[in-house]
Amino acid sequence: MSSKPTSPLRRLWYRWKSLKLPWRRRFLVGTDLSGNTYWEFKDALNAHRFRRIVHYSPGTHYSDIQISPQWHQWLRKTRPDPPSITEQQSDLARQARLKHLAHLADQRWASKPSLLDRPAPAQQGVETVPRDPGGYGKGQLEGVAGRTEADGRMGVRNAVVGVGDGEVGDGEVGEGVGGESAGKRLKEKEEGEDPWKRQRGGPSEEFQPGAWTPGVVKR
Repeated sequence: MSSKPTSPLRRLWYRWKSLKLPWRRRFLVGTDLSGNTYWEFKDALNAHRFRRIVHYSPGTHYSDIQISPQWHQWLRKTRPDPPSITEQQSDLARQARLKHLAHLADQRWASKPSLLDRPAPAQQGVETVPRDPGGYGKGQLEGVAGRTEADGRMGVRNAVVGVGDGEVGDGEVGEGVGGESAGKRLKEKEEGEDPWKRQRGGPSEEFQPGAWTPGVVKR
């Protein structure tokens, strides 16, 4: 809403219409910053009761009409006294100040990193060299890096074969009696008893329904 300057003639006309003369049935109460006028008039059924109404500015389209909250309160009779021009101007300044503070708050929030932002992609790859060299020398570190891939492929198999009959070297499969017996045990374990064939505790699990025989219908 923007305040438009009022001509002296119109101000004089407003003052004349706001006088509550005995023969008048309609009185001007006040105006807002958009040029709308607010009136009180006597009820036709009850002369001691005054009703309230607003007349919009003739140069404003109906979709562009705006009524301030203070005048809404007066029209609904939740406010006894109409708002003054000074009160309406101070309310507009308050709204502009709130918008400015909200804009500053939005800028502060935009400058901070958000938890909804996509995280940075993690560096892929597996570290093959120990972080702490410890007692390793330069040549030993190169040997460790070279054996890492082979150890990863044969680690599980070496662990299974190495437990039992004989010693197995790094990256080698046990041979001879130790290797054959370990492989035999591994094969027997893989071909062991099926866990689904174990005996079940419930007698109802072995129940099989019999054939259905329809009865004879008596007529």
